[in-house]
This record gives sequence, C-alpha cells and structure tokens, in this order.
Amino acid sequence: MDLLAIIRIAMRALARNKLRSALTMLGIIIGVGAVIAMVSVGQGAQAQAQQQIAAMGSNMLFVQSGTVNRGGMRMGWGATKTLVYDDLTAILRECPSVKAAAPGSQASAQVVFGNDNWATNLNGTEPQYFDIRSWPFAEGASFSPDDVNMAANVAVIGETVRKNLFGPTDPIGQTIRINNLPFKVVGLLTAKGTSAAMGQDQDDIILVPITTLQKKITGQNWLRWIMVSAVSQQASYAAQQQITALLRDRHRIRSGQDDDFFVRNLADIADLADQNARLFTILVASIASISLIVGGIGVMNIMLVSVTERTREIGIRMAIGATEADVQQQFLIEAVVLSLFGGAIGIVTGVAASFLITNIFGWAVLVSPMAIVAAVVFSMAVGIFFGFYPARTAARLDPIEALRYE
Repeated sequence: MDLLAIIRIAMRALARNKLRSALTMLGIIIGVGAVIAMVSVGQGAQAQAQQQIAAMGSNMLFVQSGTVNRGGMRMGWGATKTLVYDDLTAILRECPSVKAAAPGSQASAQVVFGNDNWATNLNGTEPQYFDIRSWPFAEGASFSPDDVNMAANVAVIGETVRKNLFGPTDPIGQTIRINNLPFKVVGLLTAKGTSAAMGQDQDDIILVPITTLQKKITGQNWLRWIMVSAVSQQASYAAQQQITALLRDRHRIRSGQDDDFFVRNLADIADLADQNARLFTILVASIASISLIVGGIGVMNIMLVSVTERTREIGIRMAIGATEADVQQQFLIEAVVLSLFGGAIGIVTGVAASFLITNIFGWAVLVSPMAIVAAVVFSMAVGIFFGFYPARTAARLDPIEALRYE
C-alpha cells in the first residue's frame, strides 16, 4: 500500500471521531504553542539585552580610577588621583588593539534655564567620546577640539535634561547656567534609555569639554575615567590586557600589589547577559515542553483506545493480506498525522500568543524560524514516539482472535 493511500485512510479514521481527535490534538496544540511563545519571549529578552549593551558603545572598555586605602578604610572606586591625561595618550600610542580613547571626569551639577532647574550629572570629555559611545545627535553637534583647547563654555545635553529644562523649547543655542556659569547648548543627544550594565538613565547627562570642567568647575587635573574603543570586539580582551599592563608599569605598581585603576570590558557584560538570557530561554522552554509530553501521552492513550475499537477491522485487514508492517505503519501514520495537525495549529497559536504578549505587556519577543522548525520536528517525533507502542500492539494482534472480537 502506498503512503498516500495510508494517509487517506488515516484521515478518514480520525474524521470518524472528530471531537475525540480534536481533544487529543489540544494537548499538542497547547504544548507547541507554549514552547514557541516561551522561546520567543526568551530570545526577545536576549536580543533586547544585547541591543542595550551595544547602545553603550562600540567595542568599549571603561578604564576607571581605582580605590585607595586610607587608615584601613577602602575609599571605593574613583578615589585615586593617579589616572591622568598622559595615561590616555600612552594607551593610544602603545596599545595596538586600541582604536580610540576619550578622557572623562564628572561632577554633580544644578542646572538652571529660565525659571526651571534640574540636578544632573555633569561630565567633561572630548569630541571622540560620542563616536566611541556610538551616540548620534538629535539636534546640533558636538563641541569641537578648539572648544576643548580654549576651555569654552559649551554643552551637549541628554534627552532627560531637555525634557526637564526646556519642554517644547528648542534647546540649541540657548544659554543655561551650570553652577552659576553660563553655557551655550550646542547639541542634543538622541535618547538611549536605561543602561543595561549600570541601570542608570543614560540621558540624564550634560557633557562639556574636559578642560572646562577641570579648570572652571572641579579644579581637578586628574581623570575619573577613560572610555576606550577596541579595534574589534574580539580584540577588546587583548586591549584590556595591554591597558592593564601599561598602566601598572606607568603607575609603578609592583608585582602582588593591587591596581589603582579598574578596567571593565563591556564584552564580558554582553557575554554574561547572553548566557543569562539563554538559560532563561532553556528554562521556560523546558517547562513548556512538559505540556507537549502530556499531549503525547494523550495521543498514545487515544491510539490504544482506537486499537481496541478497531480490533475486528485489524483482523479483516490481516485476513485479506495485510502484513504486520502494514498494520503498524497504518496506526503510526495516524498518530503522526494527529500530532502534525496539532503542531500546525500550535505554531499559529504560539506566534499569535507571542504578538499578544508584546501588545499587552510590552515585552520584546523574537519569533525564531528555528523554533518553528523545531516545533514541527518535535511534534512529529511525539507522534512517532507515543504512537509506536499502540501501532506495535495492533500489528501483533492474532488475526483469528481479532476476527472473533466483538
């Protein structure tokens, strides 16, 4: 008997008990739909985490001034004064894996515009900072190298500062007061949102030339941090080692002594986020797969009932020449058809549930074609695995006993 004929017979057998077949498929539908929806949520979370980390900068490393021990008290990160501008020029000159670097210092500031004021973070840096951070401008432009050389009173603001200070007013060209000093707003950065690594609002910031901050506001001549961009993400680990070795040598740190600086590689954060998201995806997919296994048990149960109901039919088939292989194949095909129909409806249900989750909860979901292919293969495997025993049972029936069965 050819395969198409077997499939047609299977379809007729399943159609004779439509309600029972539909209820049997329900377990497969729920299982496949749950797997696709949960995997989509997990992969969406993974993609969103990677996007947030990528938004922080291009192959970025963060070199920060370290801690210091004063009278037995560790003062925390940023307490040392050993990180200086010459360290930045040495990094650019002697670390071949480094593409660009920008200095940085920071302070808290109360900013005033008209009758409004806002407390925010004030950072001093240089123009290459915006390229390293991959941070485009919504309006205006960066301050220039000449502004840095002349310690000009110019500022670039983030979206949060714009909302709280300017409202509907165009900020470009306006004058704000930072710690009672007038600054001209020359640029507005595009919104980046919350940092995945730090959990801070990246848009609540004002950036000014590093020389302006050091000479006119803080009076400090050391750096709080240096933003570094490696030539590639793979090279970021080599850059981290090169920077660490260089700064230990420049700061005359002996073997066994703690560093007076800290180098953070965003690639580490990205890898950790990726591992956590994958673990979450595997966990939720495993939980959802339980319902698919339950659905498979339902398929086996119904197929065993079908074998019992059709014992006389099996005997007649064998009496007119059907072999054990033919009978086994017939019932196995019925189980697979049942599972595939349930899997197809489950795929549609899972995709619809994914978009419903996005619309209701606002979660990021990513429907992967691989998840759909895996669901089809898995549903077929469920049909074969849970249909094999009933099919084998049918094939081993004694034809004479089967014909006598009432």
